[in-house]
Amino acid sequence: MSDIYIALGSNLEKPRQQIHNAVKLIGKIEGLNISLISSLYQTKPIGKTNQPDFINAVLKVEGIISPEKLHTALQDIETQAGRIRIELNEPRTLDLDILLIDNLIIKTKELTIPHPRMHLRQFVIIPLLEINHGLCVPGIGPIKDISKSLSDQGVIKV
Repeated sequence: MSDIYIALGSNLEKPRQQIHNAVKLIGKIEGLNISLISSLYQTKPIGKTNQPDFINAVLKVEGIISPEKLHTALQDIETQAGRIRIELNEPRTLDLDILLIDNLIIKTKELTIPHPRMHLRQFVIIPLLEINHGLCVPGIGPIKDISKSLSDQGVIKV
């Protein structure tokens, strides 16, 4: 059984409701059980700043599922929520990213685990600290140390 951490984010069409609905749908993925969910955090957009603030959270699930199958299932949930992929850092109804699966390191064309930018994002690290302050990012280090190295990015617990 693997420990899996998933980032959730939304800044369109009732973001809190989008996150709530996504958690329900993730809980229905065969082979997964939700074990922890962080608080919700309001976050300023990165890159394209002329868009609404995001609502973000991190979910811990436990289960037996291949990373590829989970990635496909999460993309299906994003599509159900109306996600259209055009550009990086665009507004979105729902964004679901696999952050970590145990201590796995995966680099394929479709999937990179640990998530390649997670250590740069307070909106990922702060919720991770909330649900597992002892967590380490393979190849990078403890999230406690990562959090100390990040500048304030305007992340507010809501």
